Amino acid sequence: MDGIVLHQILQWHHLLSSESEHPKTTVAGLQDNTLADGLFHAATWVAVVIGLWILWRRTTDWCWAISGTAFLGWILVGWGLFNLVEGIINHEILGIHHVREGAGHQTAYDLGFLAFGALLVFGGWLLTRLGERDLANPS
Repeated sequence: MDGIVLHQILQWHHLLSSESEHPKTTVAGLQDNTLADGLFHAATWVAVVIGLWILWRRTTDWCWAISGTAFLGWILVGWGLFNLVEGIINHEILGIHHVREGAGHQTAYDLGFLAFGALLVFGGWLLTRLGERDLANPS
């Protein structure tokens, strides 16, 4: 979600946009940022494929994987955890980039990003609990 919505559609930031060697205001800098974004997104899709393969190879002990509600919940938890980790490490600790570079209120955008990640984790967790409850008490 972050890569597609914030990096590509809204073009608020890129993976290397805070690095002085790769300014997004030059063609060469934008090419470097676009390449870094693409490599990063390719790596995340490899992680998605591996996760789906693990899910496909699941045992019957993974009851939560059977419920569509719980499955959607775990997807939301994963997206939220990714946003929290990426936001804390890349935005706050390393300062590689921020959610909306140079737009003013940079900290507010970064905190909003973290809050949205936490909301995804919490909402996803609630869905997994609901899915598990539905499996435990079939109608």
